[in-house]
Amino acid sequence: MTDHLRVHSPLLDSTSPYLESTMTTTTNSPSHSRTNLGVSEIAELFPSLMKIKEETLRAKVAAVWNEAIATGCGGKGWTFEELRAVKFTLLAGDIEMTFIEHLNSCVLQCIAIAGVLESSFRCDIPIQHDYLIAGALLADCGKPLEFDKDASGKVVQGIFGQQVRHPFTGVALAYKHGIPGEVMHIIATHSHEGDKMERSIESIIFHHADFVDFDIAKFLGKRAAKKS
Repeated sequence: MTDHLRVHSPLLDSTSPYLESTMTTTTNSPSHSRTNLGVSEIAELFPSLMKIKEETLRAKVAAVWNEAIATGCGGKGWTFEELRAVKFTLLAGDIEMTFIEHLNSCVLQCIAIAGVLESSFRCDIPIQHDYLIAGALLADCGKPLEFDKDASGKVVQGIFGQQVRHPFTGVALAYKHGIPGEVMHIIATHSHEGDKMERSIESIIFHHADFVDFDIAKFLGKRAAKKS
């Protein structure tokens, strides 16, 4: 096996620094680096977390993000400041939107779309709002594991991320923390990996909200590149 393939899963290897980072706790740190983060702390990043009515599901979503933050960046973990500085996508050039802003945008879009659909269709649409919000918040929870930093400190897709994309690591994290299958379905199918599956109503809503942001980001990135 060549050296570039010797990458351990951060979710399965008990000797991995990823696991060690989940066991490292710091307190009273404004950076929230490698801390046991609860609902209130995760809601600082994602205010819509508090819109999940079921307290148990809300706590599980926070637990997933706690582990994603603690184990990402090649096992070094992320601070809130670092996450807030990560660009929305590494594929759209230099645009004025961050990864965290994108996730918050998608949740709000999903809530708005659900409301419009429910008021427009003359039949009942069985939208599970808690699952929709949870799925929107967790769809990209695997990206902190997919992303790493190069020697210069630039955020890049790490070797592990090249091998296992974020929908897969996201589902793994969600399963570990007891997230319902309906929510894991949204994580699994939100990107092109889900194009050959029948998406649930909640997944359809999130998928389109996600690509509204992504396609507009690509458009703006191309326009900015032409001006430079």
